[in-house]
Amino acid sequence: MSQDPTEPARGPRGSAPILPTHGRYRYSPIAGRPTWEWPGGRRLAVYIGLNLEHFAFGEGLGAELAPGGPQPDVLNFAWRDYGNRVGAWRLLDLFDALSLPASVLVNSAIYGYCPELMDAVRARGDEVVGHGRTNSERQGVLAEPEERTLIEETTAVIEAHEGRRPRGWLGPWISQSHRTPDLLAEAGYDYLLDWCMDDQPVWFSARGGRRILSVPYPQELNDIPAIVGRKDSAEQFADTIIDTFDEQLEQSAKGPLVMGIALHPYLVGQPHRLRHLRRALRHIAERRDEIWFTTAGAVAEHARSLPDGVIP
Repeated sequence: MSQDPTEPARGPRGSAPILPTHGRYRYSPIAGRPTWEWPGGRRLAVYIGLNLEHFAFGEGLGAELAPGGPQPDVLNFAWRDYGNRVGAWRLLDLFDALSLPASVLVNSAIYGYCPELMDAVRARGDEVVGHGRTNSERQGVLAEPEERTLIEETTAVIEAHEGRRPRGWLGPWISQSHRTPDLLAEAGYDYLLDWCMDDQPVWFSARGGRRILSVPYPQELNDIPAIVGRKDSAEQFADTIIDTFDEQLEQSAKGPLVMGIALHPYLVGQPHRLRHLRRALRHIAERRDEIWFTTAGAVAEHARSLPDGVIP
């Protein structure tokens, strides 16, 4: 049972109250955890999280190429729309050329706006992950009934087009309320991606005795914080991917790790960034015999199959 996040947790009797917490998981240092392996005896699991997002015209949220002016903000809307019209197709070509699978994080509005793109994803056999209705809205600010509706509507659209329900979820704008893990577990989701606090999967407790797995999703290897936030160049972002891969491959000798790469087509689908991304992904693909290049869903499935107590 998860702790009420509005109530401060308390330490041993006589100690001062500690800070309020979420009550979803306990602290667990990565040093000293059980050692186990991914399929094939691998220690490093790598996956690509490709975000396919659709945005409202003239209202709502969205990343900005330049500071937005009065609505309708044509510059930034059109820049984001480049991702679905051009960038995503270039990325799928790249994944095909390197024989790389992907977890495709989908706003359900994509199905109505550019169904051809999802046809191409389906033809590749990629995993489809729920990513809300649109990234023009945040999930975590909604009241519980409205948030439940958002999850239900997104799930129903994906199931109607893909023939099966998504097993994983990433909130639009990495946005969660205090009750999001509960709602996802109740809706039948196996895992969520919003939390970036670990390099291994972690169990979250949920109300009603349920639980849901947290699979690592990156904010350092994420092109929005890197390129939009920190203003990293295309070369810097590619170098960060390579350096992280090389370091985690060495670290994985001590225990299993997950490396996610979060991509948005309107950013890394731009020609000058795509060239450097190709360099980084080729570097990883050349060492595929040493790693498990997979999907977030496969990571969750393997972790869920392990005996109780192995996953913190």
